[in-house]
Amino acid sequence: MAPAFVQRDRNTVCVMNASCRLGVSLVERLLRRGYTVHAATYDRGESGGSLRRLSGENRRLKLFHADPLDYQTIVDAMKGCAGLFYTFEPPQDQSYDEFLVEVEVRSAHNVLEACAQVATMERAVFTSSVTAVVWKENRKAAADFDEREWSEPNFCRKHKLWHALAKTLAEKTAWALAMDRGVDMVCVNAGLLLVAADLSVATPYLKGAAQMYENGVLVTVDVDFLVDAHVAVYESPSAHGRYLCFNAAVCRPHDAVKLAQMLSHDAAQPASSDGLRVTQQRIQTKKLNQVMVLFDAGRHVEE
Repeated sequence: MAPAFVQRDRNTVCVMNASCRLGVSLVERLLRRGYTVHAATYDRGESGGSLRRLSGENRRLKLFHADPLDYQTIVDAMKGCAGLFYTFEPPQDQSYDEFLVEVEVRSAHNVLEACAQVATMERAVFTSSVTAVVWKENRKAAADFDEREWSEPNFCRKHKLWHALAKTLAEKTAWALAMDRGVDMVCVNAGLLLVAADLSVATPYLKGAAQMYENGVLVTVDVDFLVDAHVAVYESPSAHGRYLCFNAAVCRPHDAVKLAQMLSHDAAQPASSDGLRVTQQRIQTKKLNQVMVLFDAGRHVEE
């Protein structure tokens, strides 16, 4: 007899924030896998328009508007859902600062509190970041990074690493509430999402990119792999804790130049690799790899 959790693969789930790049891709993938999806958006812009067009083509997609600081709108979007895929991504024209750190932490608190109050909710997949793992005072002396590592909030504040601080504090808040309220939560700590249209040298994740490169922890992930990872840890009955998620490591000067060209949106303009050396990768995805092998093996049955 299959585990009870696996039998929920055709149930109803909520994607929040469904208006960001990851959110839209998750909605599309989940619909293809047969889920009914509550797509909760934080804005009413172009992404909301694309979801409305998609909802006209699929009756299993239901649209909601949610405010990360309005608890009731979050609960309303989750009602009747067995699962939640949650990610916080501010508008592209809004940069990370101390205020946005507080907003992201408050949002995480509201979402996990709502999970505890929605009777049908059985698992939450929380999107965090590799930046919540790799920033600490003695990072060069540390062993290779895995899911047990946490960025140090004081170090992040000292160096104004606001993206890392926000992801670290929001994830810690989520874990504290999940354990206190008995919410089954799994966390995906993603590398830099490689969507060329959304990337620039000002991308908040990349604050301190040179140091990440030197420390062997500058990693990237494409959207399809990131979506697969989210679905895999949701559907796996044995998934637990945190999962580092990336499918490329930037450790060679050639890789760094390619990333720089992508950030500048000018492939014709040469980027210099002067002063760069090959670095040793010091971060691994062994835990996620085990889940993904089983997910890939069963994909032909479920899709």
